Amino acid sequence: MVSSHEMELLARQINQAHRTAVQEELAAAGLSEVGHPMLLTILESSGKGEPGCQCHAQRELAELLHISPAAVANSLKSLERGGYIHRQPSTGDARRNLVLLTDKGAAAVKDCYRAFERVSGRMLEGFSEEEREQLLAFRRRMLKNLSKQDHHSNEQEG
Repeated sequence: MVSSHEMELLARQINQAHRTAVQEELAAAGLSEVGHPMLLTILESSGKGEPGCQCHAQRELAELLHISPAAVANSLKSLERGGYIHRQPSTGDARRNLVLLTDKGAAAVKDCYRAFERVSGRMLEGFSEEEREQLLAFRRRMLKNLSKQDHHSNEQEG
């Protein structure tokens, strides 16, 4: 029988190896300064500031990425200094800034997607399509189970 300790250790090792592989791919593409590539991809998918777009607040971005709002703020500052994003006041809500990708940021998003593809290709090498689908289903179920647990702990605290 597989121990929970072994499963936890393997999950952490896979997560760390994946993170390292993505960072290596980004470095090879000249994007070492992009600390959280998923942040850029989320910003890109939020509509680029077009009317009616879903622009995420820092707290929402933090929840999506499972990092602290302070880490999001630092990443946004770094991306802004690097010329990947710029901020402008929201016309609908003066308390909120829109975070928009620059042309450099949009190009970086494409490079991030290519890096993710290369890492996924390496990670899933030798897996059949059926095994890939099973793995995806298992991972979705794990996430759902963990989300339920978070939900139950929050209910107990409240």
